[in-house]
Amino acid sequence: MSNMTEAAPDMSVAPVKARTDRLQAGLKARYARERRFKLYGVMAIAVAVGFLLLLLGRIIEQGHTAFYAHELTIPVYMDPARIDRTYPQGTNFQLLVAEQQLARFGITDDAQGTQATAMRTLLSSELKFRAAAMIRENPALIGQTVPVTAPVSDEADLYYKGEITAETPSDQRRVSDQQMAWLDQLKSDGAVQAKFNSALFQNGDSTEPEQAGVLGAVVGSALMLLVTALIAIPIGVGAAVYLEEFSPRNRLTDLIEVNINNLAAVPSIVYGLLGVALFINWMNLPRSSPLVGGLVLALMALPTIIIATRSSLKAVPPSIREAALAMGASKTQTVFQHVLPLAMPGVMTGTIISMAHALGETAPLLLIGMVSFVPGIPGGLTEPTGALPSLVYIWENASERAFHERTAAAILVLLAFMIVMNAAAILLRRRFERRW
Repeated sequence: MSNMTEAAPDMSVAPVKARTDRLQAGLKARYARERRFKLYGVMAIAVAVGFLLLLLGRIIEQGHTAFYAHELTIPVYMDPARIDRTYPQGTNFQLLVAEQQLARFGITDDAQGTQATAMRTLLSSELKFRAAAMIRENPALIGQTVPVTAPVSDEADLYYKGEITAETPSDQRRVSDQQMAWLDQLKSDGAVQAKFNSALFQNGDSTEPEQAGVLGAVVGSALMLLVTALIAIPIGVGAAVYLEEFSPRNRLTDLIEVNINNLAAVPSIVYGLLGVALFINWMNLPRSSPLVGGLVLALMALPTIIIATRSSLKAVPPSIREAALAMGASKTQTVFQHVLPLAMPGVMTGTIISMAHALGETAPLLLIGMVSFVPGIPGGLTEPTGALPSLVYIWENASERAFHERTAAAILVLLAFMIVMNAAAILLRRRFERRW
């Protein structure tokens, strides 16, 4: 009897222990899956950050040299026999400076035919404008030797930056070995200095890389975003408020909602075709203008603003509406004095993100003519202009090698704009966000 009594507990404990072991094994497997899931998430984030850093690193590596340029400061004899006093800009200062510099290098007059041309190609055409400005401001400089500072040509600048060397095959560079020797001599004489490339931010587009800048494109993009914001934000927010708060629920509103969602997925190039047909061919608005660009981008941004605004309105608790109505407020007062202010952080976030998305669009701008070369700075909404995305496209397809580093610099400027706009969206959302 005593043996049977002692064996009974063993028979009842065994199934319990087995179930406990199975539960523990299941828990271990579940915890292992959770750890693997977290690991996969961390790996995904690491891969995304790695690709982002690789992209930014490549752009910075290619474009950082565009933020500084080399300038040449040499004494120039303002020869009275060769300077046009009435129109100094018509004087060939580049050839004048080239001949004088060759003379300093000890090259005789008999050999200055082709060599003067070779020396002149190392000087930017900006030299003649600066020398002419000096003569206009002070005609007494004629007959004197004065120092003139001007940027070197794009190929000479690339040589000083190390992008072109003597080892570079001759068919891949436009600087000869003799010109490299002259550039080395100028640098050893202290006539060449590397300075911040202010022209990149002060000039518009140019056919000469050393004078090309992003100011015209920045102003054009700003004017387009102004038109886009003035049109898309009021219409988008108003449409979203009506659809979410006032419109009846029927087949028509369901059809409108489905089409708005579909419009948000339409390729941007389709909006460009619509802009050409509607605003340029039918309404005869000026081609390549910020007005047309802003109208096209407004059409493209409208669905995103409407969807973001409706989502923000839905996030406001129904108790806010019920409390306002219970206090005697009308439907309109409830929406505009209580619901919309509480939804405003989400509205602003969606609006700014849609504006940032519009800022980076290229395809619709190409179709409405913003791929054209526009050297000046736009002074109004109807003047031809470029934009940062189209400028990147133009410079990347240019034949001159110096434009490629400026392409990366323009991309960095564009990224800076978009980072600022997205940071503003995040800050506004955190500043006004309320948790329910």
